[in-house]
Amino acid sequence: MKLFRSGELYRRSREALKHLENCKVCPHNCEINRLKDEKALCKTGRHATVSSAFPHFGEEDCLKGTKGSGTIFFSMCNLKCVFCQNSNISQEGEGVEVEPEQLALMMIDLQKRGCHNINFVTPEHVVPQILEALPLAVQLGLSIPLVYNTGAYDSMDSIRLMDGVVDIYMPDFKYWNADLSKKFLIAKNYPDTARQAIKEMHRQVGDLAFNENGLAMRGVLMRHLVMPDAAKDARNIMRYLAEEISPHTLINIMPQYHPAWKVSANKYPEINRHTTPEEVEETMKIARQEGLYRFDTRKSLFKVFLEN
Repeated sequence: MKLFRSGELYRRSREALKHLENCKVCPHNCEINRLKDEKALCKTGRHATVSSAFPHFGEEDCLKGTKGSGTIFFSMCNLKCVFCQNSNISQEGEGVEVEPEQLALMMIDLQKRGCHNINFVTPEHVVPQILEALPLAVQLGLSIPLVYNTGAYDSMDSIRLMDGVVDIYMPDFKYWNADLSKKFLIAKNYPDTARQAIKEMHRQVGDLAFNENGLAMRGVLMRHLVMPDAAKDARNIMRYLAEEISPHTLINIMPQYHPAWKVSANKYPEINRHTTPEEVEETMKIARQEGLYRFDTRKSLFKVFLEN
């Protein structure tokens, strides 16, 4: 709101759009002219494609509250995780292109429906389009917190443009090992990129803070999807979060991995199985050993905060 009143939000939106001309919006640095609707790895040109926008009750408790998190699912993704569980959206591009005015109206509609926040899902490749729509949304009355829900493969330029705009960053740190990242995420530089991005996110908004109703208002909420036979990676990630980010980092250790998209017995057999309860529990144990103590355990995160 302060950035809007000062004119800085509009200036940032103009600056961000210039980044589309020789696109380096994400770390792939495709250098195509998306302003002319050229498309490369993310298959997204001048305008964002939205798969859906609705009050989501499957997010973390501190985001969904009683009336839902106002999720806007952007189609396509700048990561190509071979195990993607939403490949119809992230890889096949299910959805419709939206003008900035339409995107702004989606935000307002979600706010009017009582959602506690606007939750941008897979925003890495459409930061300029989000910033283009935000001044319009603020003029129409947008005032609830903004959530940046990302796979953590973000460019530093994009994250810096979001400084003072995003209230809650929600990155999923997937893999620590560069070889595993190259094989399963198709992005060998993912670990370095994620570390830098998460550090900048925390610099901007700090540890996750709640209001009196247990709703997240500002800060970093980490996610980590437990993968088969990846305890060593998990330990490195948890140690990094505790030592380099903050021991007060709140993290959702997610157990729902299952083989999807390209994963089969013939392709990527090493991850062609569900994670086990024992692997999930081991990851929780590792996080505690490395110094983390705030977890999303599917009860009120505000209560978890008070208990610790």
